[in-house]
Amino acid sequence: MSSSSNFFKSQQRSQDFKEFISTLPREKGFSKHSLYRYHYQGFWYVDVLLEAVISCQEHFQAEDSDVFVASTPKCGTTWLKAIAFALLNRRRQPPTSRDHPLLSSNPHDLVPFLETGFYGSRKALDIASFPSPRLLSTHVPHSSLPKLMRSGSKCKIVYVARDPKDALVSEWHFLAKAWVLERTMAEAFEQFCEGLNMYGPFWDHVLGYWKQSLENPERVLFLKYEDMKARPAVEVRRVAEFLGCAFSAEEEEAGEVDRIVELCSFEALSGLEVNKKGKQEVTGIDKSAFFRRGEVGDWKNHLSPEMAKKIDRIVEEKFSGSGLFL
Repeated sequence: MSSSSNFFKSQQRSQDFKEFISTLPREKGFSKHSLYRYHYQGFWYVDVLLEAVISCQEHFQAEDSDVFVASTPKCGTTWLKAIAFALLNRRRQPPTSRDHPLLSSNPHDLVPFLETGFYGSRKALDIASFPSPRLLSTHVPHSSLPKLMRSGSKCKIVYVARDPKDALVSEWHFLAKAWVLERTMAEAFEQFCEGLNMYGPFWDHVLGYWKQSLENPERVLFLKYEDMKARPAVEVRRVAEFLGCAFSAEEEEAGEVDRIVELCSFEALSGLEVNKKGKQEVTGIDKSAFFRRGEVGDWKNHLSPEMAKKIDRIVEEKFSGSGLFL
């Protein structure tokens, strides 16, 4: 039995939670470790994640200095975590440091998911002890974030979105490796189109953060994975400026931007021994599962033209009038 299955089996569900989720709409889950997905506040979660989200909503208190990396799964989360960590810590840990934390620790261990602080119990991760500014990440839709994260605090959220076709393919491969997936790509495609993917519907998740980035640009920065691939230095500068740690003229002259781009690149991170072997600290998922190809357009190797057109039609309809194009 894998460590990830032990992780899920080890979580003790309270009777109240069991009774609560029994009242929610549900669909068949992804594998034997997640038998069902539950519909809560407009989105779909497996039980262990839903319990964490609800506990997080009830107990997490955001601080003004907090920084969050947000996304739907498999949209560049690992990459953006590395970039945010490198930017915020570059005074103490220059990107050329031989002992830089990114060279010896997985980005998901350095920038843990907010939800993992609430797996099973509120003591799963001692977020309150994190130094300021606390750097965390989340897959939770904006409308389901804890109240102070949505309004009331001045915390900042950097969100990254991706072509939904690539997101679908990447998620399918990830779940196949992480959770012993029990569905075909064709089944995953149909469920994605129905909005039944993890934290889905995909388009509602993306639109929630997109609208917030327009209404509150000082608090939510919206990035596109494809832009990050096409012009990484430009996007790294955007993130730095948004987080209040813009590059100085001296740093620009010294090539600091390019050094961070190189340190956090897919090629650099995926080639590190720490990201090839071992398991992620909280979930027990193989660290190598977080690094597959990192390419734009890989969907062409897995989806038929008809499948691609169907997703494009759905996205065009859902995003109509929003000003957002993926």
